[in-house]
Amino acid sequence: MEITQFSMEEILDPTNIIEGKRYEFILDVDIDEEDELYYEAGIEIRVLIAEKGEESFILNYFIIEKAEGEYLDFALEDEELEEILTFCKEEIAKA
Repeated sequence: MEITQFSMEEILDPTNIIEGKRYEFILDVDIDEEDELYYEAGIEIRVLIAEKGEESFILNYFIIEKAEGEYLDFALEDEELEEILTFCKEEIAKA
């Protein structure tokens, strides 16, 4: 899995109920044809990241097939989630 494009947006909490910061990432990913997640039109992963103090973690993620816009019922492997979290943390640090 390789992240080819992304967008990032901070999710603002006007009520100040949520502790820390929240970010939404939309990741376009390149998947090997042999992988069960491969779709000809591609997939994107919508990731919600939380930052609380020095800690960042994935709150939730959704895998979306781009051609139909359908949500896919797949779970990412731990190393894939770690790769995504590392990528997101690096991009947040650049912002």
